[in-house]
Amino acid sequence: MSGPTSFVRVCALGELEEDTPKRVELDGTPVSLVRTGGEVFAINDICSHANVSLSEGEVEDCMIECWLHGSSFDLRTGKPSGLPATRPVPVYPVKIEGDDVLVSVTQES
Repeated sequence: MSGPTSFVRVCALGELEEDTPKRVELDGTPVSLVRTGGEVFAINDICSHANVSLSEGEVEDCMIECWLHGSSFDLRTGKPSGLPATRPVPVYPVKIEGDDVLVSVTQES
């Protein structure tokens, strides 16, 4: 059973630089926001392979790379593109309303 999805304003769209991750915390969940290719994505900020922040990595071709061991994760799905990471990281819905970026980290139950 899942309830309605609740979105929270996290920043202004103008605060996000193209291909530069921004770390935010929502309800205790670390999230990396990425503006790339005209879209904004929200992905859990912790690498599934090592407990390090993905927002410190590089963004290219809708992928974010973990700076520690080089695993890359698809910003759309959270799936890793190769080793050493084998598990995906959660991704979260994003809405743009005017200049506001809203993200939902509500978990399905």
